[in-house]
Amino acid sequence: MPEGIVLPAYARSLGITIIGEEAGMPVLSVDFGPNVEGRPAHFHGGATAGLLETAGYAALHAALLAAGRDPQLKPINITVQYLAAGKSQASFAVGRITRLGRRNANVTVEAWQHDRSRPIATAVMNILMV
Repeated sequence: MPEGIVLPAYARSLGITIIGEEAGMPVLSVDFGPNVEGRPAHFHGGATAGLLETAGYAALHAALLAAGRDPQLKPINITVQYLAAGKSQASFAVGRITRLGRRNANVTVEAWQHDRSRPIATAVMNILMV
């Protein structure tokens, strides 16, 4: 698991945890429960977006820490695409750095449940590093 990554209070309140890593990027998980439930037996869209955003920032933090950098991150824009309803089971997410510059970073994130090849949502994040 990547060292030095601390999840923000919002992520912890949803129950998001880091469960491992994939290609050096943290893999996050959140169990289904009252903190993330929207309509009965389904994830709330905001909880899904929160998982995606947290995974994106965790991936960027992991890449920056590996490069010996620790800038303050500020979102420029985050676009979430909902692909399928999140059902009443654990969800997982992992981010991938598509561009890491001196001042800007682009990150793509994917969330899934039981089948990694069938994502329930994706996100594209553009982040300013100051």
